[in-house]
Amino acid sequence: MSPQPSVRVENLVKKFDDFVAVDHVTFNVEKGEIFGFLGSNGAGKSTTIRMLCGLLRPSGGKAWVGGFDVFSQSEEIKQNIGYMSQKFSLYDELTVEENIDFFSEIYSTPRGSRQQLKQEILEMAGLKERRHTMTRLLPGGWKQRLALGCAVLHSPPILFLDEPTSGVDPIARRQFWELIYQLSERGQTIFVTTHYMDEAEYCHRLALMHAGRIIALDTPEALRKAYRSDSLDDVFAAMIQEQEQEQ
Repeated sequence: MSPQPSVRVENLVKKFDDFVAVDHVTFNVEKGEIFGFLGSNGAGKSTTIRMLCGLLRPSGGKAWVGGFDVFSQSEEIKQNIGYMSQKFSLYDELTVEENIDFFSEIYSTPRGSRQQLKQEILEMAGLKERRHTMTRLLPGGWKQRLALGCAVLHSPPILFLDEPTSGVDPIARRQFWELIYQLSERGQTIFVTTHYMDEAEYCHRLALMHAGRIIALDTPEALRKAYRSDSLDDVFAAMIQEQEQEQ
């Protein structure tokens, strides 16, 4: 028997009055997978991720995260995931080290291991030399590294990253993805939303959302091969054009 998926979604729906933001979405995310969720602003990516994180109640369908039901076990989900939003969510008036200490307390990490965990996070994020720097003084890429470090302090098996590199320069984005690969190699499942096509290449599988629906789901290589193109930009543009012609 194959292991249970880290994330299982069946016909998930979210409506805001008469507007359908997420329209019967179905997919699985396997353990240790880097699963990319792509689409333009308003496609339904962030709404889906907020439902899976227990932050927004679905209007219909079914979904399980780490085996927990999104309808009835949202608090258990929150305790067993890491979440990093597209907006920087740490405290600018604290130092790098103080932010890590604060989130160690929030996540109730064992007191006896907090110093070791802090050193590991500082090492992973390359922030050892900046540990006493005020967070507001960090460049954008370094802030994102700190936010990722704080999101994984409690070693969550599943990590949700909602457009984590938005507004960050290409070099910093590439360095950030190196950290993501490190986490995946440790067995953590990474669910990441993005609208950058270069980042899509780093994912094991991709789901393309358009107007609240998944219109493609496969590996980057398979998607390019299906459309006989070397460019995911061209592949997704063609898919969206096909969808709009059908509507």
